[in-house]
Amino acid sequence: MQLPDAEELLIKLTEQMRPHVRPSTCLVGIYTGGVWLAERLAMALSLEQAVGSIDVSFYRDDYGRGAPLRRDLRRSNIPFEVEGANIVIVDDVLYTGRTLRAALNELFDYGRPARVDLAVLADRGGRELPIAARFCAAEIPIAMGQNLQLERDAEERLTLSLIEPK
Repeated sequence: MQLPDAEELLIKLTEQMRPHVRPSTCLVGIYTGGVWLAERLAMALSLEQAVGSIDVSFYRDDYGRGAPLRRDLRRSNIPFEVEGANIVIVDDVLYTGRTLRAALNELFDYGRPARVDLAVLADRGGRELPIAARFCAAEIPIAMGQNLQLERDAEERLTLSLIEPK
């Protein structure tokens, strides 16, 4: 399967978002790929707020139920006032919706935003929860068992990879 160029998808996502964000819009990236994207989007959209980051590991509904715990746990960092803010949560790939649900749960621990939207580079289908992205650069149907992964090289160029089941 030929995957689209992640850098081109980022440009497309930026242009989708541009008419809908203000300089005061806040971005929160979900570790790891969502943070990379949020940082690039904030620069491209000339946003005033620092980018926030969330590690949803302990907020997932499958935590402790056999789901593997990431070894690179990170501390969430929300460097702005969440109460009353317009926030866009940014993730690389939307799949079941469980990661976003966990991100919303954690975000609301910081306060009650005025609005929360979701921006993703790719939607791979397979939703288990009624969640949709307001901003989505591409729909890429992926077979069960396969994973779509965003990677970043030393020059910070983004690429999408298809990870086959073992």
